[in-house]
Formats: sequence, structure tokens, C-alpha cells
Amino acid sequence: MIDILKSIMDFCFHLVGNYGVAIILFTLLSKLILLPISIWVQKNSIKMVKMQPAINDIHIRYFGNKDAIAEEEAALYKKEKYNAFASLIPLIVQIVLLLGVVEAIKSPSEAALNSGFSFLGINLGWVTVENWGLSILSPIIAGLSALALCIGQNKMNVLQAEQSKFNKISMLIFSVGLSLYLGFFVQAGVALYWTASNLFAILQQYLLNIFINPKKYVDYKELERTRKELKEITEQAKSTARRTPEQIKKEHADYKRFFSIANKKLVFYSESSGFYKYYKGIIEYILKHTNITIHYITSDYNDQIFDLAKENSHLKPYYIAEKKLITLMMKMDADVVVMTMPDIENFHIKRSIVRKDIEYIFIPHSVDSLNMTMRYKSMDHYDTVFSCGKYQTNELEQTNAAHHLENRKIVHWGYGLLDDMLDEYKKSKKEKHTKKEILIAPSWQKDNIVDLCLDKLLDSFKGTDYKVIVRPHPQQVRHAKAQFEKLKERYKDNPNIVIQTDFSSNNTVWNADLMITDWSGITYEYAFTTKRPVVFIDTPMKIMNPNYQEIKEEPINIWAREELGAVVKVKDVKNTAKVVAGLLKKSPSYKKKLDGLTKDCIYNLGHSSEVGAKYIIDSIQTKIKERKNH
Repeated sequence: MIDILKSIMDFCFHLVGNYGVAIILFTLLSKLILLPISIWVQKNSIKMVKMQPAINDIHIRYFGNKDAIAEEEAALYKKEKYNAFASLIPLIVQIVLLLGVVEAIKSPSEAALNSGFSFLGINLGWVTVENWGLSILSPIIAGLSALALCIGQNKMNVLQAEQSKFNKISMLIFSVGLSLYLGFFVQAGVALYWTASNLFAILQQYLLNIFINPKKYVDYKELERTRKELKEITEQAKSTARRTPEQIKKEHADYKRFFSIANKKLVFYSESSGFYKYYKGIIEYILKHTNITIHYITSDYNDQIFDLAKENSHLKPYYIAEKKLITLMMKMDADVVVMTMPDIENFHIKRSIVRKDIEYIFIPHSVDSLNMTMRYKSMDHYDTVFSCGKYQTNELEQTNAAHHLENRKIVHWGYGLLDDMLDEYKKSKKEKHTKKEILIAPSWQKDNIVDLCLDKLLDSFKGTDYKVIVRPHPQQVRHAKAQFEKLKERYKDNPNIVIQTDFSSNNTVWNADLMITDWSGITYEYAFTTKRPVVFIDTPMKIMNPNYQEIKEEPINIWAREELGAVVKVKDVKNTAKVVAGLLKKSPSYKKKLDGLTKDCIYNLGHSSEVGAKYIIDSIQTKIKERKNH
């Protein structure tokens, strides 16, 4: 390779008769020959920036979950056929060319030496540290060219322009510093090549941006929106992540206390206070009917469990944050561990390495499809899965067969939260209203109702006599407060439209005569509790598992939409009010229909907590007997 480069250099010299001009010509030829690679890198860089809004969305939705973020980004790169290493190719090529130039100048041809081997009065074989004088200009000029290239790339290069200010300055300092440093120890001819290469690179980037303009491909408005939202979440997380000395002290004490207790029978884990509602009925039954001590680990310092534990000595709460949780779970010593968190063993939270006979039980926090709305193989490392109804059971049985999980048990449980909601609904005060109330409850996913068509949806109700309440997902309100404040301001003078961002009460849900949603899990809780119809806006489907069609069972999320009400395409949103009017006329008939569908979909209505608790109690007793027999 070096010999080929030297031959090309000699050819350039014989063409122009001056070795300095020959180096410049060699540099230009190399840029022209490698233009296809530069074009490919330009397109690859544009592709990366084009994907950036989607990448930002991934970081927003899985904030703090590094494993999930890495998995989702890898899937996105594969889908878009993006090569993250493409940016290294020019650097590798540049190093190879530089080595060729160094060798060519170290041993120039006899013709080159006879010509004086100089350029603008500088001997191209001089090294600055050995030959002061005019040669001192070579590293300075090389450094200035590197400075010009960095400034140009920071403004013109589609990928470099999106780097942080710190990264831009760091790269500038490194490039200029390296050019100056090397310029003192290499021949002036090498510095000339480096200077020419930098200047041609600026010109090339300018021309590439004309012929392959990034603005034609990148949605900079969406990029700025997601960048701003991610920045807000990051700053908010930094402020909340700073734990107080009291929190750190409590975690240390609770961690020590947890492992000071031997022969633990039952452990629950909760990511935050909001997850207690999925365990509530089971825990209350166990505490009421047994003397089993429940050890309840939470990563929420302000979890309600600490107040609840004051009322029962058999409920032992522990505060363990995420990092410490990794170690705790690996050292877990208990008969049964109950969780609502999927992906155990797949990511950072592992099964115990201390005890191999622990029964890990997964409790769903929705009655919809576990196969489609959860990541691929997210429950494969659980010993037991509580099933809400026959459709989840069908999915789980087919998954057991497909993934060879012959020993994974499926418990016909039900849905304790739905039981509580049905009970709460019966006891709730039904507010009388003269106008029909329509509740818009979007999901929190990309391209939901808020993102795609909320304004058009609200416009469809102009001239009607409905009261329309928009109750967005709490997480979307959290991440886009300004957006909803603007909505409130826009509709503040319209008494028929309410933007609700206070989620302290479920009365809005209970009192709605009809719900409009997209793919929200609240669909089933609303329809199965109130027995009232739902209109689905056909936004892009929420699919967490791209392999969901691996099993034949059609997800309830798909087939139940027509059963629960009606589906409206996004392009037909302007007709939503008409669809709503038709369903409201049929509303009385939906009560009987949805009552039947609820019984068909959900196990053990009204006493699922008892069923779940009895299974856990029996499992613990079986393990105790097995130990005695051994």
C-alpha cells in the first residue's frame, strides 16, 4: 500500500514538476478517489440525525433503564440499516494516507531532490525542531487549518453540528493541539499534506451539503422538541436523584435489616408507591388469614407501604434504591418472591444466586395482551405467572410451548385492581349531569392522540352539546407541562372542553358516558367497570414485542376494539362526534354486552385476590413441608 501511494506521489510530481504542488495535487486526487466513501458517510450521518428524534423518544420513554434503551436503540439501528462505525472509515483512510505521505517524504525520488524538494522557500524535508526559521510556519499553518476544519465541521457537518458544545470545543482543542504538536516532529511536507487535506475537507463538506442537503431529510422541528423534552426530564431526574443523607442512611439500615432476618417466606418488590394497588387485595388477605410475615421491598422512599406497615406487625417494609437492589436480588433468600416488574434475568435485575428454589411470581398490571404489550421473552424467567383471564392464559400456554417453558406455571387469578375498581364504582357518588360527558384518555406512546390529532378531535365536537374532558396520561403531562398549559389557555373560555391534569380522583372516569382512547390500558378498566362504550382512534399500534405473531392467539388489544365500541381512523377524526352520537344511542345495550365480555375475559371476578393469596400460601406451605421431609 505504501509503495502504491509513493508511486502516485511520484506521478503527481512528474505531472507538475514541484513537490509541494505535487503533495497538494495528491491530496486532491485522494479526495476525489474517496468521494464515494465521503458521500456514504454524509448519508449515514444524515440518517443518524434523522433518527435522533426517535432515539430521544426512546430515552424519554425508558428513562433510567439503560438495558431497555440499548435494546430499543439496537432495534432502531437495525430497522434503519444504520452503521454506527461508518464515521470511523474516513479516520482510518486518513491515517493510511498520512503514513504513505510520511514515507514518500522520508525517501523522495531523485528527481524531487534535484528540483530542490521545496515549496514557497521551505524545504519539505525539514523538521521544525531540527530546522528553525521558515519551517516554524508549517506546524502553525497546520494548526490553523485544523482550527478552520473544526469550526467548519461544527457548522456544516450534519452530525457534528448536533454534538454538545462541550464535545465541539473538546474536539477543536484536541485537533488543533494534535496538529501543532505533530507539526514540530514531522517533515514540512507532511504538514503541507495535512493542511491541504483539512482545507479540501471544508470545501468537500460545503459541496456535499449542497448536493445532499440534510434539511431535506431531517425534521429539525421534531428534533428540537424531543431534545428539549429529554433535557427537561434529565434535569428533573438529576434534582430528584440526589438522595438526602436520611434516605441513604435508611437504605443502608433497611438493607442490613433485611439480611438479618433468616427463613423469609414471602417477599414483594415494588418499583414505586403506585404499584401497591396491584398487590393490595393479596396482601390484605394473607395478613388477615395467616401469620406469614410479608417482607415488602420498595425503591420509593415515600412509598405508602411505610404508613400501612404501622398498622400491622407482619408487614415489614424496606427502602432499597435501584443500584442496591441489584445486589439484594442476587443475594435473595426467600421461599416466594412476587413482582410486577418484567424482564428479570434479561437485564440488570437477576434471580438469586444464593437460592435456586425460590418461586418467582409475576403479577400483570393490565388485562390486555401480555404477548404484544411486553418485551419479547420478558416473563420467561418467572416460575409462575398470574393470568387475568382466558385470553392471557392462551397466550401464556402457547408461549410456554414456543419457548420450551414446560415448568412455568399459569395461575387462573383474575385482576385484583379491577375488583377494587368495581367495588369503588358501586360505592362512588354518581354525579348527575345534564350534558353527556365524553372522556378523551390517550395512551403514553409515540404518535398517540395528543401527538397526532387532538385538535382535530376536539374540533369535531364543535356545535355539539357534549362536555368533553381531556385526561392525558400522567407521564405525558409530566414530560410536556408547557404543551398542556397552552391547551388549557386555548380552551379556557370554552365551558364544554376541559383539560384535566389533576389525577387525584377517578370521578371523571366513573362519570364519563363514553371514552375515547387509542391503545391505552385504561380502556378495559373503564369498559369492564362502567359497562359503557369506547371509541378507539386508530393511531399506530403499540407493539413492545415485534415477535408477537410468533404465537397464534390474536391479542385482545386488536379484536376487542370493535366489541367494546367503534374504531375511527386518524384521517376520519373529523367524524368522531357522529360516531359518538351513534354509540350513545346504543349505550343501554352495551351494558349487557360488556357485562358478558367482562365475565368472558376475567377470571374470578370479585374474589381474584383470595385466589392469588391462597396460591401463594399453599406454595409457601409446600416448601416448608419439603424442607421438613429432607
